Amino acid sequence: MLWFFLWVLWFVMLFRVFGDIFRDDSMSGWGKAGWAVFVCVLPFLGVFVYLIARGRGMGERDVRQQRRQEEAFRSYVQEAAADAPATGTTGTTGATHADQLTKLAGLHDHGDISDAEYERAKAKVLAG
Repeated sequence: MLWFFLWVLWFVMLFRVFGDIFRDDSMSGWGKAGWAVFVCVLPFLGVFVYLIARGRGMGERDVRQQRRQEEAFRSYVQEAAADAPATGTTGTTGATHADQLTKLAGLHDHGDISDAEYERAKAKVLAG
């Protein structure tokens, strides 16, 4: 059972290293190819050398990618919320201006939209 666990752990580490090699935007194509060949030809030594040489940056690159994904998700939600028709208290589309302004103020106070987005949306509500 221990050998099976170590074998699975080894494959997880190998895939993490490969993912990090190809995720790194600062590394050139030749660098990526070199590391990939090194890890494929001498897998144990290649993975351990990679972890020693570039292991510190792996976590930083993971965090950066997660932040980018979260920002993309938040911007998508904000765009979808801005484009979706609001429903009023009666259940019909076309909520009153006061309802829309209240929603905008709540989003702005919660930090979901920036000051510029808030002003643009408020002007749009008041104009329409």
